[in-house]
Amino acid sequence: MAKSFENEHPIKAFGWATRDTSGVLSPFNFSRRVTGEKDVQFKVMYCGICHSDLHQLKNEWGNSKYPMVPGHEVVGVVTEVGSKVEKFKVGDKVGVGCMVGSCRKCENCSVDLENYCPRQIPTYNGYSLDGTLTFGGYSDVMVSDEHFVVRWPENLSMDAAPLLCAGITTYSPLKYFGLDKPGMHIGVVGLGGLGHMAVKFAKAFGTKVTVISTSANKKKEAIERLGADSFLISRDPEQMKAAMNTLDGIIDTVSVVHPILPLLMLMKSHGKLVMVGAPEKPVELPVFPLLMGRKLVAGSCIGGMKETQEMLDFAAKHNITPDIEVVPMEYVNTALERLLKSDVKYRFVLDIGNTLNKK
Repeated sequence: MAKSFENEHPIKAFGWATRDTSGVLSPFNFSRRVTGEKDVQFKVMYCGICHSDLHQLKNEWGNSKYPMVPGHEVVGVVTEVGSKVEKFKVGDKVGVGCMVGSCRKCENCSVDLENYCPRQIPTYNGYSLDGTLTFGGYSDVMVSDEHFVVRWPENLSMDAAPLLCAGITTYSPLKYFGLDKPGMHIGVVGLGGLGHMAVKFAKAFGTKVTVISTSANKKKEAIERLGADSFLISRDPEQMKAAMNTLDGIIDTVSVVHPILPLLMLMKSHGKLVMVGAPEKPVELPVFPLLMGRKLVAGSCIGGMKETQEMLDFAAKHNITPDIEVVPMEYVNTALERLLKSDVKYRFVLDIGNTLNKK
């Protein structure tokens, strides 16, 4: 007999799931675990659609588990808390990002880097401690250990859910690699969901920002809408040559294979190129330009819980929110098709609270 996800746990849940690599989502009845003593249960109000959802839905990273309820930019309102929960109470606005668990004991966990824990439990497409699949935020209810729940600032709109992935993914490397100092000159490669957040945070830190893109038609929005200081077309050899040795660091948000050499040439000595996009194939890395200037190529993945809260508070203080298009749940498959074509400025957010209707 087929396993019943509806009766696996005590709490009835409803969302949209894909059953196979087609990636097509449709209504799905399942269940959530009972709220444990350290758990927070909340009603989902908004959930961002991340580019990584596309990869996972279609098994493009080779680790997809089905059925899959995506969504790791989840914002909602607390409906129940366990007896030992200290940080939250019923009625609080909260968020859950890319992870819902980690070992809490390893070297990374001990210094608030749960995002690098080898036993991290992803919000969806992973396994809970009891061995059952984790299901994400394209659903009506979530249950999570309070440690992996963040407080949503009062003056931040709840539909700014993409801060929980796109926000922290760009905030963390700017901070960690010291690219957050006023007067620095930072490059941002790609102007999508991640790129537009990188521009906003870098500007809020007081840096000068250059957007680097293959698409000339993004210049106006980069400068006028997002406040970038300058714009480089990466396919224009003259522009790229004129900008050589001018950048202190680069946040590279592009998730398809692209040439790295031109980016290395843009950086000053000791420049840092940080990859936050995730191309599915290896990129070519020429070493000579690294040697000639002691340059660094690095990677960064989301952030720990403490830093995620810090990022949200910073965003609230400086009024930094993602540029979003809020859509109803039934629109999700169309939204995913449009996302594949980069036809969104810059993030879709599902209005779960008002439009997720049980079929």
